[in-house]
Formats: sequence, structure tokens, C-alpha cells
Amino acid sequence: MKIVIAPDSFKDSLDAAGVARAIAAGLGEAWPGAQLLECPMADGGEGTMDAILAASQGELRRQTVRGPLGQSVEAGWGWLPQSRTAIIEMAQASGLQLVPTGQRDACRSSTWGTGELVAAALAAGAQRVVLAIGGSATNDAGSGMLRALGLRLLDAEGHALEEGGLALARLARIDASNLDPRLAEVQFEVAADVDNPLCGANGASAIFGPQKGANPQQVLALDQALGHFADHCAQLLGEDVRDYPGCGAAGGMGFAARAFMGAQFRPGVEVVAELAGLDALVQGADLVVTGEGRFDAQTLRGKTPMGVARVAKRHGVPVVVLAGTLGEGYQQLYAQGVDAAFALASGPMSLEQACANAAELLQARACDIGRLWRCAKKF
Repeated sequence: MKIVIAPDSFKDSLDAAGVARAIAAGLGEAWPGAQLLECPMADGGEGTMDAILAASQGELRRQTVRGPLGQSVEAGWGWLPQSRTAIIEMAQASGLQLVPTGQRDACRSSTWGTGELVAAALAAGAQRVVLAIGGSATNDAGSGMLRALGLRLLDAEGHALEEGGLALARLARIDASNLDPRLAEVQFEVAADVDNPLCGANGASAIFGPQKGANPQQVLALDQALGHFADHCAQLLGEDVRDYPGCGAAGGMGFAARAFMGAQFRPGVEVVAELAGLDALVQGADLVVTGEGRFDAQTLRGKTPMGVARVAKRHGVPVVVLAGTLGEGYQQLYAQGVDAAFALASGPMSLEQACANAAELLQARACDIGRLWRCAKKF
């Protein structure tokens, strides 16, 4: 009996590796002789780097970089030496969790620290860089990252602009003469699960700016500033990519990656599955168990259980989902390769209780599934 365990993290509770361990413990209790293969997963947001490193035995490297509001932060990035691939999780350097709620400022926050991580990857000799761009605190169209890599953004007097998205409204000239030439020699991939353009009603500022501290007036000002930046970039590069799907991801980080790095966009869960070797693990398996904190119709939009189910479906392997809660429309996933889904709660409990006891609940439900699966195998 071969069971592949490939869950995402349970937010505010357990990381993906912790979820996988708890599920494995429950399945092992019910079926001691089963071959249990743990493959922590993610979909491009927080936890992506950890999931890839846990599944691939990659190296965690650390560097002090500039945080979203200029503070020093200790950020990690992943290194896969055999393929010379760097895993850069934007949230590590420019993430929303690095800024207390009352201090969030979409107008001033910068992606400079993410650029420092890219520079570290280039210095290490990376041939491929995967940018996981979920969970950002920024709305600067990736301009901070580009400035950390040598791009100069100047006002009408020839002075360098302040950092942040709002300052882009005063951009008069872009000087790319010192942009790191190694960028052209590296394959960049953006792992993201949104397809928003840079500007407009569905753009970075309008859709994501409010959660980063922007009020309605600032949203309009930021949208105009990012559009002004895109105008100058199009003039410099001879191509306008602002409407390319995904360029609005992470406050426009997708735009910078596409325009200046030629990045390709892929669903985050596909990138993680590839680097973690999920396809090879699932081949010949009898069952796949995946999961996430909330399993509902939104899972169809590229979240981990959906990506795992697609891999399993290619190999004809049944899939069971364990979730903190089963939300509206989760049954739609039954037509997409998911065979059954179960919530963790064994009775009435608060969210705080469920989060605090997630490992025990996961183990108990996994044990129940293992016992049921053993009974089914008898027939």
C-alpha cells in the first residue's frame, strides 16, 4: 500500500511539513505496513520555499535585506545546487507579515529586499530563479526590486526617486545602464495564482492595495503612478506588458519580472509539484491525501488540492482531501479529480480551538480514513 501525502499549510496553525507529518502519523496508526511518502506542498504564497526545500532536500540560505518600509529583516531563500535553481519567496523580504497592521503603507512600501535576494541568487550562479510572489506588502510595480539590481529611476531634476509606488508619479527618466547584465542569462519563472493586469479596475492597486493600507484616494493615485511607470518602461523596452495576465500580481511585481526579466508565469502549485517531484511520487500510488485550511469553490483557482488532484488524475490515483473547513461549493472539486473530502472538527469548536489542536485533529481524521480504506481494500 503506497500513500502519497501532499498537503498545503493550514494558515495560523501548521506549516505544510507539519500537516504532512500529522496525516502520516494517523495513516500509520491505522495501517502500520503502508508506505507513506510525505511531500509538503504550496501554491506560490507563503510557505512555498519551505515546501520545496522539504521535498527536495535543498539548502536554506539567509541574508539580511531591506524590508518593505526600510527596516532590516532576515530573509531566507532556497538553493537547489544540482539544478542551480534559486527559490525566492517574496514574502520573506517584502511580505505583509513583516509590517504591523497599523503601519501598512501601500504608497511607500518597497520590493528592494526582494531584489537583494535576486542579487544573492545571481552571485551564487543561479541559472533558474523561481519567484514566488504571494503575500506581499508592496504596490511599487517591482520598481524597488529593479533598483536593487541597478536600475535608476530619476525625477525631472535628475534626482533618484524615493522608494514606493506613489513616487513613480514623478518619474521623468529611467536609466538602465547599470542594470545587472546577469539577468539576461537566467531563466525566471513567476509562481502566482492570479491573472490581474497591472492597472485599471482589476489591477494591482484596485484589487490588492486596500489590504496593504491604501485608502480609496490612494488607490487611484497608485494606479495612475503605476501606469506612468509602465509608460516609461514601454518607451525604454519597446514593448508594453502592463496588460499581460499576472502583471498585477504582488502589487505589480509580476510586471517588473515580465518586462525586465522575461519571466514566464506558471501556477504556483505546478512549480512546487515539479520541483518536489510529485509526479514521480504519485506514479504507482494507491491513494493521495492532500489538504488545506479551507476547501471550497475558490480551490478551483489554482490552489494546492486542485493541483495535486490534477497530478493524481493523470495517473488514475484516487484523492482524499482533509480540510479545516469545507466551504461553499467544495463539491465542485469532485468533478476535477477529488474523490472525497473531510473536515477536521470532531464536534463544535471555535476556530482558535481548531488551530491549536490541528495536529491532533489531522492525525485522528487520517486514522479514520486509513481504517476506512483498509475496509474498502477487503472488497
